[in-house]
Amino acid sequence: MKFDVMVLPGDGIGPEVVEQGVKLLEAISKKSGHVFNFEQDIIGGAAIDSYGVALKPETAEKSSKADAILFGAVGGPKWDDPTAKVRPEDGLLAIRKALGVYANIRPVKSYSFLKDSIPLKSELVDDIDLIMIRELTGGLYFGKPKKQWTNSRGRVAVDTLKYTEKEITRILRVGFELARGRSKKLTSVDKANVLESSRLWRQIAIELSAEYPDVKLEHQLVDSCTMQLIQNPRQFDVMVMENTFGDILSDEGSVLAGSLGMLPSASLSGIPSADGSIKAKGLYEPIHGTAPDIAGQGKANPIATILSVALLLRYSLGLPEEAKKIEDAVDTVIAQGYRTADIGKKEEQIVTTEELANKIIDLVTSY
Repeated sequence: MKFDVMVLPGDGIGPEVVEQGVKLLEAISKKSGHVFNFEQDIIGGAAIDSYGVALKPETAEKSSKADAILFGAVGGPKWDDPTAKVRPEDGLLAIRKALGVYANIRPVKSYSFLKDSIPLKSELVDDIDLIMIRELTGGLYFGKPKKQWTNSRGRVAVDTLKYTEKEITRILRVGFELARGRSKKLTSVDKANVLESSRLWRQIAIELSAEYPDVKLEHQLVDSCTMQLIQNPRQFDVMVMENTFGDILSDEGSVLAGSLGMLPSASLSGIPSADGSIKAKGLYEPIHGTAPDIAGQGKANPIATILSVALLLRYSLGLPEEAKKIEDAVDTVIAQGYRTADIGKKEEQIVTTEELANKIIDLVTSY
């Protein structure tokens, strides 16, 4: 099979980790016979420096035609002027809009060797394996009106939390479908005791659950959920929530893994299936930032990008077997003691970005 993959490395350590993801796909191509046609372009700060915009329209158009997009990270001190008319993050928002990716999927998995890096009792974080699904294109971040103004009593600001039935239904379906392929348990997070948008969210979740009688639906108020996620994270498997709640809870969830360098993400424009039979266009990226302080030093952890490649294969290219091989290889390599600086404690364990990626690639191609 042939697939078109758009590659947008971005800024900072983005190019370093994305390079390893591309190498992994090339190795899989040689092993499996699948053909990955890559096209690379720039985004974020790199695009601002070259073109004065964070994302060229041509780049967005080419990305929309690809089967999947592998993305690095954008931003850095060089472009942090708060008065700047164009910021690197504008490129990320623009590419999401161009692709229509409304479902942000963030797996959170705990690793025993990182227990000491987690500010919780070790027994609380044993065997965590959950997925957070965040609605990505609605809610407070996009609702209108959104503005600031001054009246006779001073400055005023407003943001609008708006959701339509269509927006809520499609993100909940993603949750139900992914839950159906896992433990058949879905936690819907809302604030139905206060917000009208959350009341509509809960109503639709209950109505939709009739179509998924095999999935157990539970409701959690977001404030209670923030506490439960720390006190008893293993109670959760698949969680679905609106944009603002998802932004906050997914960052909280990353603490359970011990390092941002271990966590991938997928932003999808459709409802995928775990077995790869239904594919969705997606933007795949590590959740970490650009880490400009270590850029170019070979210290960046490539695992989040490598696991993002696994999600890319599963959800957009319909290759779940290849995805599983990558995930198994990551587990094996870290169990063997190989580490980058962010997750290693002993000097003899520390390897470079490329060395760690090569260990994983060699294992994937040996299966």
